[in-house]
Amino acid sequence: MAPDLASLRLLADIARLGGIAAAGRAHGITQQSASERLRALEADVGLDLVTRGRSGSALTPTGRLVVEWSAVLLARAEDLDEALATLRRDRSRELRVHASLTVAETVLPRVLVRARRESVADVTLHATNSAAVVDAVRSGAADLGFVEGPVPLEGLGHRGVGVDELVLVAAPDDLWARRRRLLVAEDLATRALSSREEGSGTRRVWEAALEEAGVVPPPPEAVFDTTTALLASVAAGGPPAFVSRRSAAHLVDAGDLVVVTTTGLALRRALTAVWQGGRLPARGPARDLVTLVAAALRPDPSQATPVT
Repeated sequence: MAPDLASLRLLADIARLGGIAAAGRAHGITQQSASERLRALEADVGLDLVTRGRSGSALTPTGRLVVEWSAVLLARAEDLDEALATLRRDRSRELRVHASLTVAETVLPRVLVRARRESVADVTLHATNSAAVVDAVRSGAADLGFVEGPVPLEGLGHRGVGVDELVLVAAPDDLWARRRRLLVAEDLATRALSSREEGSGTRRVWEAALEEAGVVPPPPEAVFDTTTALLASVAAGGPPAFVSRRSAAHLVDAGDLVVVTTTGLALRRALTAVWQGGRLPARGPARDLVTLVAAALRPDPSQATPVT
């Protein structure tokens, strides 16, 4: 019967340290436990490996041979332990992230570049709507999620990472883009809009804002499952849509879309990191990524606008 590696290491340490007690201390066990393990080893191999006397213990010639022969085996075992530890470290830095489209499209690209540069984590990113993000985190398909707006988070750990604002955008020649008066909630009851799909955080926010203002909007005229498609449709002359200011910024700056100013609507929403369990680990790639996203979403005081 082949001896176990722990017993062989103990025997090698008896030779190296000069006694059973010292070898036991090196292994974090008592002298009695070390002696029992040694006797079990001798019983397994059917050989006397150590002589015991009043002046201490010493390896027999057979014991010295066993130590010599096992040196290569123990070295290979240490190599294997280190290799497995490396794999565990590498795996611990793999992070499966699901994010709502606003975060995935406007925040995470530059954050993930920085994360790779700083060796924070190896991230796989899946972009979807907020409801699907929460489902993925609950099922274990995602290690970390980022959602927008009011989403049920019971039983999940979560932390706010920033605030986003929705704006109503329209094509430059749209009748609402040319109006001089501010658009109020009642105006939005007179026209079907373009919109993201059910389950989208963006859609939850603007529909809730209208309901809070006492307005029931008509069903959307056109529904899209990506923000990119939604913005392209509006820019091409489709009905206006509520979108994240971040998402529309490049098209507004280019003159392809116009922000239609509204009043009396609560169109700000929280952006939230979600995960399974209680608090985030004190250290690790998940916490590091949440910290990077929060920093990226931190407002620039020089560009702050008052809440209306």
